[in-house]
Amino acid sequence: MDRSDRKTADGPGDAGAGEGQLPPDRLVDNAGAVEYWKTVEPNINGMLGGFPGISRADLLSSRSFLAKVRRLLPSIGGGTALGATAHLPPLQLGVDCGAGIGRVTEGLLSKVCEVVDIVEPVEAFAKVLIEGRLKAEGKVGDVYITGLENWVPEKRYDLIWIQWCLLYLTDDQVVQLLTRCRDALSPSGVVIVKENLNTKPHDTFDPQDKSVTRAEEKYKHLFQRSGYSIIKEEDQLGIPQHLNLLPVKLFALFCEPDTPSSTQNQH
Repeated sequence: MDRSDRKTADGPGDAGAGEGQLPPDRLVDNAGAVEYWKTVEPNINGMLGGFPGISRADLLSSRSFLAKVRRLLPSIGGGTALGATAHLPPLQLGVDCGAGIGRVTEGLLSKVCEVVDIVEPVEAFAKVLIEGRLKAEGKVGDVYITGLENWVPEKRYDLIWIQWCLLYLTDDQVVQLLTRCRDALSPSGVVIVKENLNTKPHDTFDPQDKSVTRAEEKYKHLFQRSGYSIIKEEDQLGIPQHLNLLPVKLFALFCEPDTPSSTQNQH
């Protein structure tokens, strides 16, 4: 949970749903995932699953994607049009979901938001942020030490950033979280999701960290169930192919005000 869990394409997670078996997402164990991450060192190497060298490419890609998205939404882009080169003003309030030790908060979100709230279930990771420079400077706001399956936003956010942590939720928990996030967006707020994608046609469960790697179409189905439109999507580039990591994609999710939720129709 950034806590980025950078999985390889031929990693251990290959348990699809066979006949008479539960769907892979139903095997997700929220508490078990937290216990796994408690064994990980609270540093960049730990957050990136032993691939600290990809952090720069990850942050550059995210920064570029977010700038493009903001120009699609003039009211959060300072009135700029798509493709404009004008400097984008800071957003008032963002939240880093599954923030880990704050790699994305420090490298990106604190540079585009006045204040960034934190949601992180591993206390040792959250402590790094609570005791860190950004908290002392007022750039980090409230820190919620809880899992995303339990987090109920109490504020209105201009930007909700969810990276490498939906894999630790069941399908229904993803929809429930995104619906709560939708209701916590400012009128022109946006949700950015950045996740691994499965190279196989089916979802797979990883018994090591209790996560599920989903196919792209599954994510798009879950976004639709949650009442969102995808206003932009983009593949993560710049990761060396020889690392054999799973592909990563960014999605920008937006919903018109008062869009009805589809959580009542979870099928």
